Amino acid sequence: MTGQKNSASAAIEAETGRATSDWARDLDILDQRYIDDPFSVWQGLRSQCPVAFGERHGRAWMPINYDDIAAIAHDTEHFSSRRIGVIDLPERGDGPLLEAPPITSDPPDHTWARRLLLPAFAPRQIDAMTPITQSLARELVDAVVHQSHADAAKDYAQHIPVQVIAHMLGVPASDEQMFTDWAVRILQEGFEDLENSLDAILEVLDYFGERVEERRHIPVGDRPDDLITMLMEADHDGDPLGERHLLGSCFLLLLAGIDTTWSGIGSSLWHLATHPEDQARLRADPSLIDTAVEEMLRMYSPVNMGREVLSDVHVAGCPMKAGDKVIMAFPAGNRDPAHFERPDEFIIDRAHNRHFAFGSGIHRCLGSNLARMELKVAIQEWLARIPTFELVDPDLVTWTGGQVRGPRTVPVRW
Repeated sequence: MTGQKNSASAAIEAETGRATSDWARDLDILDQRYIDDPFSVWQGLRSQCPVAFGERHGRAWMPINYDDIAAIAHDTEHFSSRRIGVIDLPERGDGPLLEAPPITSDPPDHTWARRLLLPAFAPRQIDAMTPITQSLARELVDAVVHQSHADAAKDYAQHIPVQVIAHMLGVPASDEQMFTDWAVRILQEGFEDLENSLDAILEVLDYFGERVEERRHIPVGDRPDDLITMLMEADHDGDPLGERHLLGSCFLLLLAGIDTTWSGIGSSLWHLATHPEDQARLRADPSLIDTAVEEMLRMYSPVNMGREVLSDVHVAGCPMKAGDKVIMAFPAGNRDPAHFERPDEFIIDRAHNRHFAFGSGIHRCLGSNLARMELKVAIQEWLARIPTFELVDPDLVTWTGGQVRGPRTVPVRW
């Protein structure tokens, strides 16, 4: 993978005077070398220091071994989810600008906040969304199939999750470009321009505030059957959700399912374009789609999450202090040779694949069924209509990282 130094890493080098030369003791996850090829960094760390440390963005630790990451994910006594960003945004006013239950909640609040949302992402609900997703994917393929070339990320992958979650939330699909802009400003460009990211967060909250207000003028029985209405009519111990909880959960549902899933789809199509043997095998045997999707998720897990250390604790011999950040590098855990045979190889029919692309512990992604469905449908519909394809030029593929790693441009031809 290749990529040009982005403005975030350039700004950090200007501030510090140098790029990192020691990943174990001077970790910088925004270094473009790390974004382009974190796999080599993880391999080096495994042999010398399985918990990296850095202070470029505040004190932060990054365990890379599966068992260490899982232990932290399950330890809610010492590690809090109230600061899930891998790098903290500055605060405006008193306290955090955003709460996004349940992902930013700790027990006991997390338990009931998550329970409210689970029915909306149950297998039966996802089954109902499958034909809608298939229709959308076919329309997107229709728009490019006769061109003999396309950007598999911009023209295809980046549209599917946005429109699917818009349908589930009950907001206009015509607002897609605005949703995409928010995802880019918050999750892709947020570390380059923190103030712009904060502005985008406020815009999202204002948007959902307006949608909620619109529904309040509709009689209860006549409101649309969507996620916004569900949250409006939900209660906890007989009381309706507070406005901060309601809007924060809407924010989470929109943003959590956009960049993460389109990164997964884009990475999968990049893989097939650069590994013709896997593309040919999946075309020849479509029954491999389920194991192929799981292997895509393991190999190219897009999401890192943050945790805050609540009290001094040692992990793998490292003295973590209260207030420190822990970067939960789930993608690194999915390459751990202690848990996966030949971990850096894509094995399309891998039998044992207990990856945690969707996290681990109480915060395991509640939208995992939806993401799997979208990834499966996107690959199937693309392969059904697009002939054998390859990259136009590997140097034209660009990646961004930080909270979510994925390809932003994947020019292909067929």
